Amino acid sequence: MSKRGLIGVLVGAILLTMIGIAGYGYSPGDPLKAAFIYVGPVGDYGWSHAHDVGRKYVDAKFPWLETVCAEAVPEADAYRYIERFIVEEECDVIFTTSFGFMDPTLEAANNYPYQIFFHCSGYKRAPNMGTYFSEFHQVYYANGLIAGAMTKSGKVGYIGAYPIPEVVRHINAFALGVKEANPAATVDVRWLFAWYDPPKARLAAEALIADGCDALAFTEDSPTVVQVGKKYVKEGKPVYTFGHYSPMQEFGEDSCVSGQLVHWEVLYEDILAKVYAGVYDRINLQEVDYWWMLKEGACELGGDFGVPINPKFEAALKEKKVTDPVLGEISVYDLVMIRLAQMSEETVLFDPFTGQIRDQEGKVRIEEGRRGSHDELWLMDWFVDNIVGEIPR
Repeated sequence: MSKRGLIGVLVGAILLTMIGIAGYGYSPGDPLKAAFIYVGPVGDYGWSHAHDVGRKYVDAKFPWLETVCAEAVPEADAYRYIERFIVEEECDVIFTTSFGFMDPTLEAANNYPYQIFFHCSGYKRAPNMGTYFSEFHQVYYANGLIAGAMTKSGKVGYIGAYPIPEVVRHINAFALGVKEANPAATVDVRWLFAWYDPPKARLAAEALIADGCDALAFTEDSPTVVQVGKKYVKEGKPVYTFGHYSPMQEFGEDSCVSGQLVHWEVLYEDILAKVYAGVYDRINLQEVDYWWMLKEGACELGGDFGVPINPKFEAALKEKKVTDPVLGEISVYDLVMIRLAQMSEETVLFDPFTGQIRDQEGKVRIEEGRRGSHDELWLMDWFVDNIVGEIPR
């Protein structure tokens, strides 16, 4: 055990001794205090902002709940913040909201067995630590359909944060949509190696445009790419953009066609209600793994809530026709709407990762007619065959 781990266990033991209760921990029906730890600033208007919207929602909805949060927490400092929320703030539930917080969260769960932990986007669990995620590959695919239809150059750009399976999976889903709407189009990927870096995002967007890309999607927690698109539209060079996590259409009404939007409040409401009711406790979370999508209402398509496609671009998408093996000739607009309905069904009638799907080397990764499994998607480390760029190892 590490020195920090030993200190954590000792602190926990001291707390138990002081309280003098062998069964120390949250009791169902008692007031509940939850802490949220964010990797970025809540003003990023992306990932951390969206999590904080979810926190405020449940804080206002549940009279028995109190929430606290910490923003812009470096991954190296995650354990220190977790421990402070437990020891000083006396929080019952800890939510950690970055992939890089996974190991510190697991360490804290082992050292503080009487608290409840939930880690977002990870795969490691413990008796008192569950995992959760709002999965976006369905809406990224839908945005890919739109991008493939809108591009005039046949070159679509994607600005990725980090080359982790989550981001790779979403890029692939987007590229599959592009390919379905425009088989000759390519997706050029550039990496930022940052979740929130507006200056780097601006440079990457402008570099992709300079290389001929006229449609841009991204994983970066600011509306910078949409704003770049707006600038080029004003200069008479149409660049179509797709927002990320939060509503970004307002930052580029003539550029932002759609995007992916998250509803973290749906997950936080379900998790905290079950903790309060005693459904979840400190010994039964080992197999609790939320992976919610369209059918659970954890996400939606759009650059703004309730607006799946910017009305300014609907006519163009209705004019663009594609041929589907089942549906026949159909407009991209109608295809997007049908796919959204199919993916929102309880049985999920359509999934973007249905084979045959080949990687960049031509190897069949998902066979004809088979859907990629949860683990295949969760651990994805390869690009589909219409992507230009590499996954740094």
